[in-house]
Amino acid sequence: MDILSDILGLLKLKSTLYFRTALHAPWGIRVPDFENVARFHFVHRGRCWISVGESGEKTELNQGDLVIVPHGMEHSIYDPIDAKIETLEHATSDYIGEGVFTYGTRGTQNDTQLVCGHWSFDPYVSHPLIEMLPGCLHVPRSNALGSWLEHTLSMIGYETETNHPGNQQIVLKLSETILIQAIRNHLSFGQSDMPFYRALKDQKILGVLNALHRSPSTPWNLASMSEIANMSRTSFVNRFTQLVGMTPIQYLIYWRMQISVGLLFELDRPIIDIAERVGYQSEAAFGRVFKKHFSMGPASYRKTMKQ
Repeated sequence: MDILSDILGLLKLKSTLYFRTALHAPWGIRVPDFENVARFHFVHRGRCWISVGESGEKTELNQGDLVIVPHGMEHSIYDPIDAKIETLEHATSDYIGEGVFTYGTRGTQNDTQLVCGHWSFDPYVSHPLIEMLPGCLHVPRSNALGSWLEHTLSMIGYETETNHPGNQQIVLKLSETILIQAIRNHLSFGQSDMPFYRALKDQKILGVLNALHRSPSTPWNLASMSEIANMSRTSFVNRFTQLVGMTPIQYLIYWRMQISVGLLFELDRPIIDIAERVGYQSEAAFGRVFKKHFSMGPASYRKTMKQ
């Protein structure tokens, strides 16, 4: 399994389709912030504007464009650029949750149709690859992702307009692939100076990361990791730390702890079984590291998660 798939699998990515919209200018809606989600809006027809977070920077979205708000930050979508902004609660007060959400003054020339939804993540795990994404990912129709994304987005638009059996599931599954493709695109064409992103472009460090992800329970040390990188120990540690943002041992522990959190929630098995799965031979040793990382022992953490 590649690293991106590994990370997204651990985060338990799940799609939810809010609704499709028919918006008639002038209109403006402020979407509140929400934790552990990435929101998306696909412009099936027309155009609109979006501003995310406190910066207020405005981005124009045209037909066929996709915009993703990776961290669920508060944002506003509107048309025209100086439209009055209403809260989402106010705008949807008469919407019963089924069919097309219609808003604005009908009969105006500038009509916009959006497909809106979000991807939720497991609230108990995290990873810097996701945390370091920018507040807004704008993927224009003409983007280097090419015809694959355009065709996928067009299919989503088509499916949301039909009542064919299974159309909801098709939209949800397609939207998951779009997030992965958008993140891949950002890794290729986004800010190359961000920690961890740079590591995925460095073959020596990427080889070590792949090894750690494939076998987190292996008794790794700096000697075995630097051997995989084919570097001296000092050079390897310096390069890994610079590119990943953590030392090799820190990242190994970090990744083991993220895996253990998922296992604690999924498996009703003794703590020692989970400890051994992530490379610890005793429950006491695992408990000490876990408590240092999460400020409570694994048994207490499991109990808190299931409350």
